[in-house]
Amino acid sequence: MTSVNLLVGVSLVYVTFLFAIAFFAERAAARGGGRWLRSPLVYTLSLSIYCTAWTFYGAVGYAARSGMEFVTIYLGPSLVMIGWWWALRKLVRVGRVQRATSVADLISARFGKSNLLAIVVTVMAVIGVTPYIALQLQSVTLSFSIFAGPEGGDLNAGTAGFWIAFGLAIFTVLFGTRNLNANERHDGVVIAIAVEAVVKLIALLAVGVFVVWGIAGGITPMMDRIDASPIGAWDMDRGRWVALTALSAAAFLTLPRMFQVMVVENEDERHLQIAAWAFPLYLMLMSLFVVPIAVIGLDLMPAGANPDLFVLTVPLAEGRVGLATLSFLGGFSSATSMVIVATLALSTMVSNHVVMPVWLSSRSAGAQVSGDVRNVVILSRRASILMIIGFGYLYYRFSGGGAALAAIGLISFTAVAQFLPAMMGGILWRGATRWGALTGLVVGFAIWVYCSLLPSFGPGAVLSVATFENGLWGLGWLRPHALFGIEGVDPTVHAVAWSLTLNLAAFVGVSLMTFPGPLERLQGAQFVNIFDHSTQARGWDAARATSEDLMVMAQRILGAEEAQTLFRSEARSQGLVGTLPEPSQEFLQRLERELAASVGAATAHAMISQLVGGASVSVQDLMAVADESAQILEYSSQLEAKSGELTRTAGQLREANAKLTALSVQKDAFLSQISHELRTPMTSIRSFSEILRDTEGMGQQEKTRYASIIHGEAIRLTRLLDDLLDLSVLENGQVSLRYETGVLNALLEKAIQTGQASSPRNLTVRRDVQKTVTLTTDLDRLGQVFINLITNAGKYCDAEAPELKISVRRDGPDVLVVFADNGTPIPEDARTLIFEKFARIGDQDGSGAGLGLAICREIMTRLGGDVSYAPGAKGNTFIVHLPRQEALAAQ
Repeated sequence: MTSVNLLVGVSLVYVTFLFAIAFFAERAAARGGGRWLRSPLVYTLSLSIYCTAWTFYGAVGYAARSGMEFVTIYLGPSLVMIGWWWALRKLVRVGRVQRATSVADLISARFGKSNLLAIVVTVMAVIGVTPYIALQLQSVTLSFSIFAGPEGGDLNAGTAGFWIAFGLAIFTVLFGTRNLNANERHDGVVIAIAVEAVVKLIALLAVGVFVVWGIAGGITPMMDRIDASPIGAWDMDRGRWVALTALSAAAFLTLPRMFQVMVVENEDERHLQIAAWAFPLYLMLMSLFVVPIAVIGLDLMPAGANPDLFVLTVPLAEGRVGLATLSFLGGFSSATSMVIVATLALSTMVSNHVVMPVWLSSRSAGAQVSGDVRNVVILSRRASILMIIGFGYLYYRFSGGGAALAAIGLISFTAVAQFLPAMMGGILWRGATRWGALTGLVVGFAIWVYCSLLPSFGPGAVLSVATFENGLWGLGWLRPHALFGIEGVDPTVHAVAWSLTLNLAAFVGVSLMTFPGPLERLQGAQFVNIFDHSTQARGWDAARATSEDLMVMAQRILGAEEAQTLFRSEARSQGLVGTLPEPSQEFLQRLERELAASVGAATAHAMISQLVGGASVSVQDLMAVADESAQILEYSSQLEAKSGELTRTAGQLREANAKLTALSVQKDAFLSQISHELRTPMTSIRSFSEILRDTEGMGQQEKTRYASIIHGEAIRLTRLLDDLLDLSVLENGQVSLRYETGVLNALLEKAIQTGQASSPRNLTVRRDVQKTVTLTTDLDRLGQVFINLITNAGKYCDAEAPELKISVRRDGPDVLVVFADNGTPIPEDARTLIFEKFARIGDQDGSGAGLGLAICREIMTRLGGDVSYAPGAKGNTFIVHLPRQEALAAQ
């Protein structure tokens, strides 16, 4: 038992190491760093979860029992990666565009958002993968039994399996369900899988090198041993080879864990280009020493020794405990990575399609708390992980754990291969229908259960001995291993051939006999032509949705913070500030995709449909049309659940609408005024020019008077056109700034002189500038701002003795120039418009186009500063915030 205790200690250290790697990877991803986490290498290594304990331990046992036939389990995925790269790319693109969270979600989304179809796929996946989870537990407990020896066999088989299952469940819960969004990368889990991929590859290569050079004595003696072994006879059953190669290829595409890492965890579909050759290379290295280990194991180990454990028993027999321990860690990595990712994928499916509908149906009044659905979904996923691993443990215990690892793996492969017609047919054939997919899945699954799963427990366990010999109900053509009277076929080939053939036939036949609904046709076009249509097309009636209701729904699923961030981002993209976005077609599509990442594509569609349609949908209706779990239950309940924050946001929206209305009125007034302002001086210029031209004998005094009028009107017209041109240049960013260094006091003095000269009234200006400030900026443009503010004070200050006070003060690192007059303050309802174009507030003499302050704001924006209005108890105050580089130059 000393070696067992040592092994347990090593395992705990290794698991702690994986915990640390996963933890720091998640921390790095949360901080926005760790680009290496999303590299093609990590993506390729994550695909190694295909190589489970079956390929680490079982491949050697497979070779010892069946010769080179083990190659088929590597050949199928390699052919898919190399020859079907275009199909993988299409699958990844469909998954990313549709925000598919699982195989069930993808198939359901393709076939009209069918919840029934999603439930069938989920149940099939859980039942089909359960033997595979049991296989991993069996491999690890067998490893412990080798180290424990005869005395500890019972203890290891019973207790070790339980604690291994429990530990894997805890790890998956901690690092697989921390976020609800299933389309977010589980960086901690993925990097842990990548590390385990390296560990199991190194371990298997190390054992292989030891066997070839340490025991056999080199490559040539090793080849001689292989030739002398039954394995070297190369007795090839072509039918079985073809069937198993096709089966492993199908399973590579349809295994829930492979879909998780290949599609859901994919960061960039271009990573497939590297994985297309790198992953087959990885598989080649994993299989490189399988035959030598099997041959040496058959030569050295006693008759009856379990060949599945040659990777461990051969080093132990040679006294290489360290190498055996490394081999154990390789097998442990193979088993744990598979269980973690498989249960992660299955828990998402079970939670979305089974657990949550039950919870929803039990809450007739509906839940009203922001984020309540989110919390229940996370909890249900964690419970699903425990349940799924528990099923695997129970299968291991009740099946007796005596079957070869390869046999158990083929049972699961055959189960998940039933998804292939619906999945690949859905992305390649627009004519495929929901009823065709459903019929094919049910037929194929039923054949698999009867011909593969139930017989795996052995005669008399589930199926009676009479059923094996005489068929179900005594019908000879219903024998599990001789269906329809066809005898002499290998049981695995028999189950694969009949289940997939009848599945495909039912899928095609029923699809041809049924007609797809509108949503099925729409989704079919999206899936089949995904490279032409990489965004979802929706026929939403956006006018029937309100932003407030959409926010309530989003908060319940995404949580308050994430929902508000999404809505603020959309509002900014629409040019809105401090308000909710308009419920446009594009926004509804974006919102549906974000919700789909948390609860699946079809549930998101059902929720949006509910709000846009304006109808209350019962739980039963939602369960019938949605293929995920969390959804909005009643429209009226959502309206009552509006939070105070949404009320404030709605108020901001009303204020923005009022501002837009006022600006529209100002714009109309501006256009009218501009036409008047242009027409008046041009009319005067034309009239007095005609007088000068047509009047003979006019005196010099009259000529001078008329010429002065023409000159004044031309100046007025030029000033107006200059303002319009200046504002246009500033807004379009075409202005060229000329930076130079100057003193703020001198610039203010010059601006005061110019502003007072152009003021229609006698304006008194007082300055309070106590220190010298050196500026490095465009002095002419900044002076233009000062002149405009001084001129406005003289023009609009209605005090009997108009007065303007100019002061300079520091605000931290910034320098502020304050212009405060003693006139009547601007009305509160007009303050939001004074910096807008066309705004003319309190224009007493009717002159000006309302562009002065708009030009000031544009100038300060270009200079990197700001100009703002600060209401006070008396008069009006404008503050010029000098640019940061100017403030740093202050002395």
